[in-house]
Amino acid sequence: MVDLKALTASVGELDEEKVLEVLGSFVATNPSEEDAQQVVAACQSGMAIVGDLYEKGEYFVGDLIFAGELLTNAINTLKPVLGSANTASAGSIVLGTVAGDLHDIGKNIFKSMCEAAGFTVYDLGIDQPAGAFIDKVKEVKPNIIGMSGVLTLALEAMKDTVDAIKEAGLRDSVKIIIGGNPVTKEACAQIGADAFTTNAAEGVKICQGWVK
Repeated sequence: MVDLKALTASVGELDEEKVLEVLGSFVATNPSEEDAQQVVAACQSGMAIVGDLYEKGEYFVGDLIFAGELLTNAINTLKPVLGSANTASAGSIVLGTVAGDLHDIGKNIFKSMCEAAGFTVYDLGIDQPAGAFIDKVKEVKPNIIGMSGVLTLALEAMKDTVDAIKEAGLRDSVKIIIGGNPVTKEACAQIGADAFTTNAAEGVKICQGWVK
């Protein structure tokens, strides 16, 4: 079995070569689904370290981007064993950066972490109008809608999107989480979302709580 603490530390240190080496050796042992999930959890803990170091100013945006790529590669390495015993999704999320905002770093990190947690994520991309969210919700009937934005104007676009979802009669069927630099408790209430976060790991925990 993998040294989980060492793996968490390696992810936190962004040592991709070491992480992928460990995971490759782990997969080669044909591990159980339970063991694989523990390894995923260890990687997630490493991402939490990355988030903490970013908040402390020790890591920068480039490090977050690299961390997201590292996690994606880690999950891809683990997929053969993650899918062997449990193909059930933890839940589904329609995710996108709202209209007028072209940023996707935080969205992509959140997406990778949600997929690592077993969610099926339908990523709409950046600069997405309310209609795009509504069309996808009607198509895939997700548990959760995730809206991301970095610019202050994204808050208005988030509110417009939530209002449109209400008008479409879909609001009661989904939970809505918003994320990004400008979101606050007050903004969340004004927008009409169910939760907000500026931390991808925290966002995943919130989503997991909704689908229990």
